[in-house]
Amino acid sequence: MQMRQFSIVLMLGSLPAWSTAWAGQTCDKSFPMSAPVERFTDNGDGTLYDIEPDLTWMRCSLGQVWTGKTCTGTPVAYTWQSAQDAADKLNREGGYANRHDWRVPKIAELASIAERQCFNPRINLTLFPATPPVYFWTITMRPGSFPDDPNAYAISFGTEGPKHISKEEKLDVRLVSGGVPKKNDYLGNGGS
Repeated sequence: MQMRQFSIVLMLGSLPAWSTAWAGQTCDKSFPMSAPVERFTDNGDGTLYDIEPDLTWMRCSLGQVWTGKTCTGTPVAYTWQSAQDAADKLNREGGYANRHDWRVPKIAELASIAERQCFNPRINLTLFPATPPVYFWTITMRPGSFPDDPNAYAISFGTEGPKHISKEEKLDVRLVSGGVPKKNDYLGNGGS
């Protein structure tokens, strides 16, 4: 079987610091897409509605700005708790795109937007442009550890995948709306 690959190389005038770690995305089209464009509805306001899990995603990482075509600026890195605090503050101060229920996603939710056909970053850049290939926080912790576990799960959109990381580390964040989590969703049950 012959593998067909293509690369998307981003050419930007002012590149953020993380851009030096990758020259472009590589996708292997011999595999079916795990997060195809057809699964999402563009709400026209910097958000996407994901039909399968009934969730709305911010197209940009926190700290970036949606221009109507892409995400600009540099993502802001947060500790696990400060990521949740940033979501709460956003909701209290008027929300985003007429929604006031933004939150840090569960591990299964964040994994659902990873594009297994591509890497560097492992995400559909048509849907989520300018996503760096780094770790992003989830609210999920190991079963039986809530609330005292000093670690929580994060997912990398680089090559690493999921990892149990100290909550004091500063990582990027992409917020989701809908599918309100229950207490058990903080645990490693995937929250489905």
